[in-house]
Amino acid sequence: MKSAFHFVCLCFALAPLSQNPIAADEYLNGIKWEPPAIITVGDNGVPSDAIVLFDGTDLSSWENADNWEVEAGAMISGKGDVRTKESFGDCQLHIEWSAPTPPKGSGQGRGNSGIFLMNNYEIQVLDSYDNETYFDGQAGAIYKQTPPQVNATRPPGEWNVYDIIWTAPRFNEDGTLQSPAFITALHNGVLILNHFQLKGDTPFTRPPQYNKHADRMPIRLQDHGNPVSFRNIWIREIKDAQGEQEREPFLRNGKGEERPIESE
Repeated sequence: MKSAFHFVCLCFALAPLSQNPIAADEYLNGIKWEPPAIITVGDNGVPSDAIVLFDGTDLSSWENADNWEVEAGAMISGKGDVRTKESFGDCQLHIEWSAPTPPKGSGQGRGNSGIFLMNNYEIQVLDSYDNETYFDGQAGAIYKQTPPQVNATRPPGEWNVYDIIWTAPRFNEDGTLQSPAFITALHNGVLILNHFQLKGDTPFTRPPQYNKHADRMPIRLQDHGNPVSFRNIWIREIKDAQGEQEREPFLRNGKGEERPIESE
């Protein structure tokens, strides 16, 4: 009897809390946002808003590709670098590559190529499976600037996947650097570069430096004398969410009453 009495009393004590919850003020930022674009992702993993740079059939999206070949759905490095006919700035790039098999050579002489963002900034392509070289020159490195966080390279003949998020550098009108380039990259689904800030371009013969260039430039694939294969190349331009600041940020209570945010 005593237990039942205590249970009834407890219910009376809790009931007002559940029936009259105290509503917290809601923060609203005063921005009217444009609705995000709706996209779909195909069975091949390509987003509907992507630009396909190579679908396994031809090299029509590339310049200087006369000496590169298409075989079994892959484009194979030939004499001379190739560049996209279109130019890009901030972007998401997906590209798959495979080192030659059987492997030949060692160090930088084995399965060497490179992917140059904006024609100037290289993320290294190299057969780094059981192949020692300098760490800021192995697969996934920003050449001569930083090694990848880990070596996720698959054996020669298997396909490696790079997914790259690129933030282009910005320059002032006088040619000085306004903001540097940043890169995030995944190698076979593993994070290898986390918003890394580039020191400039990626040459072999001198320190990196920034030189003013166009806001949009081609993607370049390097010929380094090794028949590296590429496939499934697509790119998406990155654009910030769009909105207009219609009013200053404010708070709204559960009754719909609004008040400005008091400055501290």
